[in-house]
Amino acid sequence: MFYNPELVDELNVLVRYNLTTTQEGIKVHKNADPQVIEATRRLFRKGLVTHEDGGYLTALGRETAEQVQTVLDILTAE
Repeated sequence: MFYNPELVDELNVLVRYNLTTTQEGIKVHKNADPQVIEATRRLFRKGLVTHEDGGYLTALGRETAEQVQTVLDILTAE
C-alpha cells in the first residue's frame, strides 16, 4: 500500500498536535481548507481524535501522532 493524498492529509493533521502536553488540542474551523476538514473527520471516525473538528488526541491518536512525528523528524533530518 502506498500513501495516497487522503492519508497524507491525515498525517499532516496529526503533526499539528503538540505532544509535549495532553492539555492542548486543535480546532479545525469551518473556513479551513476542505482537505483539512475532511482529514480531521476521518481521524475522528478512526478513533484518533476526540471531535470531528479536532479536539484532543485519543490514546491511539497520541501513539500514532508520536510515530508520525518521529518519521517526519527522521526523513527531514539533514
